[in-house]
Amino acid sequence: MASLNERLDDLKAMIQDPDFLEGKGLSNEVNIRFFCYDPKQEMTIRHFLSQIEDEGLKCNMIHYDLYEVFLDILRDKHILDKVDSLEEKRGKEFIGKQFEKSCDAKTFASKLDYPNHQKNDLIVLSGVGKVFPFMRVHSLLEAMQPLFTDVAILVFYPGEFDGHHVRLFNKLKKNEYYRAFKAV
Repeated sequence: MASLNERLDDLKAMIQDPDFLEGKGLSNEVNIRFFCYDPKQEMTIRHFLSQIEDEGLKCNMIHYDLYEVFLDILRDKHILDKVDSLEEKRGKEFIGKQFEKSCDAKTFASKLDYPNHQKNDLIVLSGVGKVFPFMRVHSLLEAMQPLFTDVAILVFYPGEFDGHHVRLFNKLKKNEYYRAFKAV
């Protein structure tokens, strides 16, 4: 099996290939791919993403850290500054329910959407583990599908994807998601 660095090198080449960006070879399926890695390698992934953001790639990489998106949603709804006091007064369960109401998958997906998708755009999602349990990637991808039919999506996933199920951190219960492919 290839090392993580070798897989990342292969991925860097792959994301710049026009066939990858156009989803060729996917039998008209949505162009969503998972790059799975051991959660212990999170810092290597973060370093890789920061490096390639500064390089002149042959694609228009649009990187979203899902935790930062989550915080932006809370700011937009004017509740970020109130979380600590609300949790102290009303408890963790109350906060969790408020997050479920205000930060659902459709809210996340609409926050990620942008006008004028281009042929060489690539949406990169990271921070999947940081935003858990408030957002589950399989739910987010289902909400994104209608908005991003013409854009490649690459998910950096700290866990396993077997083509039918995702399993976060290689430990949690598997969730069904079959509309994606492994990247490398």
